[in-house]
Amino acid sequence: MSTPYLTRRSQLETYFDRTAVEAWSRLTSDAPVSKIRATVRAGRDTMRANLLGWLPADLTGRRLLDAGCGTGALAVEAARRGAEVTAIDVSPTLIGLGRERLPAIPGPGSVTFRVGDMLDPWLGRFDHVVAMDSLIHYQAPDIVRALAELSLRTDGSLLFTVAPRTALLTLMHAAGTLFPKADRAPAIVPITESGLRRRIAGERALARFTVARTQRVNSGFYLSNAIEIRKNPPPSAGEGACGAGGRGAGSGLSGNGAPLSRPLLTQEPSSPAEGGGQFQ
Repeated sequence: MSTPYLTRRSQLETYFDRTAVEAWSRLTSDAPVSKIRATVRAGRDTMRANLLGWLPADLTGRRLLDAGCGTGALAVEAARRGAEVTAIDVSPTLIGLGRERLPAIPGPGSVTFRVGDMLDPWLGRFDHVVAMDSLIHYQAPDIVRALAELSLRTDGSLLFTVAPRTALLTLMHAAGTLFPKADRAPAIVPITESGLRRRIAGERALARFTVARTQRVNSGFYLSNAIEIRKNPPPSAGEGACGAGGRGAGSGLSGNGAPLSRPLLTQEPSSPAEGGGQFQ
């Protein structure tokens, strides 16, 4: 049975705000955790460092959206480089933890925590958007539609992660269904990079963006694939306004010609997968 975007978002809010509050509080701190969760913590630390490594060393004067920020570890590091960071998450509890833990940021950088939807157009424009492990609960069509939404307000790069479709992750995904529903994290959807690349290439709103690089992180029970899509420079004089992107490039149209706005995902999305998943 398909699950609409808003329903899945509600499931995520419930999980992170009620079911797994204590677990996430410990996982995102220096508190002792189980051996399994220690591998997840190490994997997340490695992935965060990887994504930060894809951003400019000096972010002074740049606006960055940390989409699905959790407790804000990545946001803090970006702010230390001078970025003006908007850190948003659906979970009021995680945002509360982020505000409590927010250290003093020397220099011009700052972090503003917000509770809400990362696709909200009122968040404004950004030079860079980072969505670490916040799109892993959706199928490829929904991921691309979310990227299309974000791309309309992104002037530089979009960095995000997906769960790669591997035999190990498929086994772990299946094993997750054995746990009681009350203890289960919302489903993680394994994605093939080749299929995702084809969908990105076919999305008109992303015609000005190119897949720049990818990097997989495998740490025990943490397996995630980072992808950067980067905005191409504007065409030089004489190349024409449409170029390779056609009328959809920069026009606010989705691959099917529909206007791109927040309702694109929140009204009639494709269905995220169901079932169990690994600890996230």
